[in-house]
Amino acid sequence: MTQTPRLQITNLRRSFDGRAVVDDVSLSVMPGQVTCLLGPSGCGKSTTLRMIAGVEMQDSGAIYVDGKLVCDTVFRVPPEARSIGLMFQDFALFPHLDVARNVAFGLHGPRAETQARVAALLDRVGMTRHMNAYPHQLSGGEQQRVALARALAPRPRIMLMDEPFSGLDDRLRDDIRDETLEVLKDEGTAVLLVTHEPGEAMRMADEIALMRDGKIVQQGAPYNIYNTPTDKQAAAFFSDINVISGVVHGALIQTPFGQFLAPGVADDTAVDIVTRPQHLKIDFDRDGRGPNPTIAEGTPARGIVERARFMGSESLVEFRMDYDGSRLKAVVPSVFLPQVGTPLWIMIRRDRCFVFPKS
Repeated sequence: MTQTPRLQITNLRRSFDGRAVVDDVSLSVMPGQVTCLLGPSGCGKSTTLRMIAGVEMQDSGAIYVDGKLVCDTVFRVPPEARSIGLMFQDFALFPHLDVARNVAFGLHGPRAETQARVAALLDRVGMTRHMNAYPHQLSGGEQQRVALARALAPRPRIMLMDEPFSGLDDRLRDDIRDETLEVLKDEGTAVLLVTHEPGEAMRMADEIALMRDGKIVQQGAPYNIYNTPTDKQAAAFFSDINVISGVVHGALIQTPFGQFLAPGVADDTAVDIVTRPQHLKIDFDRDGRGPNPTIAEGTPARGIVERARFMGSESLVEFRMDYDGSRLKAVVPSVFLPQVGTPLWIMIRRDRCFVFPKS
């Protein structure tokens, strides 16, 4: 039996001053699933979230919760009746209410039940001892925990989160994200998270919808999105990339690193071969050649170290390549930090390369 999506949006569109900010966006989120809308600033992520929440009206398209229509261009359930919780970057706590009353805000029913729900949530997020404190007396991480408890108090079916962790310092952020995810999973809430940080999306999401210019350009599990990008821009959004240009002849691309396969690509097509810095390998063999270079292993090409930076667990080495003066980056273990001006030979892992027609 097919499970009904907790949240489903179909063909949402929204334009401002004649420009499509959200352009034919469709996606679904299952109960207990975390889906991330990932993309650069201005790509339409937050506008999509506001339409789902009901604070922004779409030009076309429909929104469903548990299979029931909540909004199209004719019918509209008010925001407060959609069973949708909201969490934002600024936490939006009421400064004149203490922690317990912030969490209780919006709850209805017998006082004893309300107090029990507040107490249970504050215990769940580790804020019981701060229940009588006011927001200005709390740290950023503590305010985030209170905001989570308040958003969960009415037992929403869906949680919308718009950059909720960006105001926290780096060391605290990972812990808060993990704690928040655990609580949301325990509650069985469907989560739609907006962020511009690929690391956050991969850490939290079961599924990522990558947005660009108002459209979802790729959607899938984090592993698949990262390892099978749909185009060069998608690959570059998740990390630095190296790009080597070439032309296809007989399903092969001739490069200074040897031949690359391009099955199904027409002859004379100009292409970019894209690879990530961690997939460049330094060949320490003195004459710059492996024992038997093949099409799978590739051929080493020589570059001169232009910069080497220690990054903690790894080093980032930038090369100026002999063959055309282009620059490539390699990520290597931090124990290796070559001097500027050192000539080194580089190989590229064929199984970690992507070939895209030049746009």
